[in-house]
Amino acid sequence: MQPVVVAYALYLAITVPLTVLVARTLSRHGKTFLEDVFQDKQALAHSVNQLLVVGFYLVSLGFVTLFLTSDDTVLDARDVFEMVSVKVGTVALVLGVMHVGNVLVFNGIRRKHLNHVTPRPAPAPQPYPGYPAPAPHPAP
Repeated sequence: MQPVVVAYALYLAITVPLTVLVARTLSRHGKTFLEDVFQDKQALAHSVNQLLVVGFYLVSLGFVTLFLTSDDTVLDARDVFEMVSVKVGTVALVLGVMHVGNVLVFNGIRRKHLNHVTPRPAPAPQPYPGYPAPAPHPAP
């Protein structure tokens, strides 16, 4: 078997499970976060979580696949490890950036939801101690 094929196999054997691990982590913790944001709409929280996970899989596995090929000359085991390390490192950095992007999306959803929550009414002012309470105004 050619060394470049071994490098490709190692690359896929590392990056695909890494992508799945990151997606599952995002799904698990994102679900909890979205359920908190959409307290009264559990189905919406689940749907938004699934859509974000599917989008993450499509983009990250698409990148992994596109980044598979290489013009490097791979002659021995050292070249295999050097090529695989550069490729896996790049994929890990891209997954990290995508993770930060997902966190920002979750935060934006949370912020937008919290802005639409009705504010509590201001408490009635308390009279000063020792002074009589003001007389109520008659209703107009």
